[in-house]
Amino acid sequence: MQRYGPVLGAALAFVAAQAGPTSAHHSLAGYDSSRSVELDAVVSEFHFTQPHPYLILQAPEPGAGPTPRAWRVEMDNLFELTEVGMTAATFRPGDRVQAVGQPMRDGTRKLYLRRLDRLKDGLRYEQVGFQPRLAVRGR
Repeated sequence: MQRYGPVLGAALAFVAAQAGPTSAHHSLAGYDSSRSVELDAVVSEFHFTQPHPYLILQAPEPGAGPTPRAWRVEMDNLFELTEVGMTAATFRPGDRVQAVGQPMRDGTRKLYLRRLDRLKDGLRYEQVGFQPRLAVRGR
């Protein structure tokens, strides 16, 4: 057994090193899961990038008056979004949307997106558990 100790220890250290960044990357600890923010907004940018696509939305800050502010709205990972049919052309500047998500605990204007409805065509994006869904009404 003593012969295998160093090899087993090295293997465990390697696995732990590989798992550490992955689990940290997928953490939603910065978002407040006990709260939800709803935005009536206009898309100004859509970044269909690794690891998580995100939208920049212009929306009034709830309770802070009518002046639009930029909100960064993070979505699920690119691979899963591609699997459900999302592309870099899914959202365009000027699209009017309603977004619901969990805000950052530190008060910055960032959301982890749970649902987004595009008003012009009935597109709905939902993050249900760990799986995204994308559908257009009537299709």
